[in-house]
Amino acid sequence: MDINIKKLNKEARIPTRGSAEAAGNDLYSLESAIIRPGEVHIFGTGFAAEIPPGYFGAIFSRSGMSTKRGLTVSTGVSVIDSDYRGEIFVGLRNESAEDQVVHEGDRIAQMVILAYERVFFRVTETLHESERKSGGFGSTGR
Repeated sequence: MDINIKKLNKEARIPTRGSAEAAGNDLYSLESAIIRPGEVHIFGTGFAAEIPPGYFGAIFSRSGMSTKRGLTVSTGVSVIDSDYRGEIFVGLRNESAEDQVVHEGDRIAQMVILAYERVFFRVTETLHESERKSGGFGSTGR
């Protein structure tokens, strides 16, 4: 699948894969910043993307940054809808006990392009029964 990218900043780097079979494409920071413990910093990537209809960009933490440095995507996973044409930003939260430095050009997150099914919600008076029923949290006994 080809995704059109528009550079909004001459220093922007297009997303890259770390290996031939990598699911995610690394996103790069346009700036340097110090993120203090518990704080969030929003990084620009300097590009916009034209994601095809029926797909979205899911932005995930990079495993090395999150496990070794405590830097995670601040929303858990960010969603870039196919009709969004603005700059793609990445919010990083410092979950460590120490200041963390991000340098311009660092790989800060990864974006995976995923298909989705468009759904429509319909109000009804009844739902089909299931084995689990409506027990709520912990209702499977685990």
